[in-house]
Amino acid sequence: MVALVIGLTGGIASGKSAATAAFEARGIVVADADLAAHAAVALGSEGLAEVVAAFGTDALAADGNLDRAAMRRRIFADSDARKRLEAILHPRIRLALQSACEAATGPYAIAAIPLLAEGGRAHYPWLDRVLVIDVPVAAQLARLLRRDGIDKTLAQEMIAAQATRDARLAIADDVIVNDGSLADLDARIGELDIRYRALAAARAGSTQ
Repeated sequence: MVALVIGLTGGIASGKSAATAAFEARGIVVADADLAAHAAVALGSEGLAEVVAAFGTDALAADGNLDRAAMRRRIFADSDARKRLEAILHPRIRLALQSACEAATGPYAIAAIPLLAEGGRAHYPWLDRVLVIDVPVAAQLARLLRRDGIDKTLAQEMIAAQATRDARLAIADDVIVNDGSLADLDARIGELDIRYRALAAARAGSTQ
């Protein structure tokens, strides 16, 4: 079991995927909330059965899998539906992330949780620190437009639907302002990797 677990979060188009890839390149295990969310409603899972019980067979695509596009439209239009879905998914996602981090080998592990600020850090008492990949809103908007090929209005709505930049920074122990190149980001991750390894070693030593 690792001695230190870091929660990594950030807004849309902030560079979270590049950051987690940089940690993985240094041999660090990353547990991904997005992957855990997919697994929670995989075909034949208890999670999918609960979704169908709550929302009916309209929640399913023709192949029996969750119709993600239809559910996304449904929960954006109905906050009560969103809360019901979250009540089914979020406990499973949190448990999967915690289990993956506890099973990880290495000095420390990363739990990549895009909606950590929205869900609340209190739901993750097993996180030792939170790292926020931060980006100015103007840069975030430009990246989102370039990445997804969408119009400015939709991009602004997607950003507004998430927690504010200030809300994310309020839960941060560590912050990387990702407004430069990929090489700049990798260098900052390298600095944190050294720091996290030292923190993990100190923590492991104190428990022996």
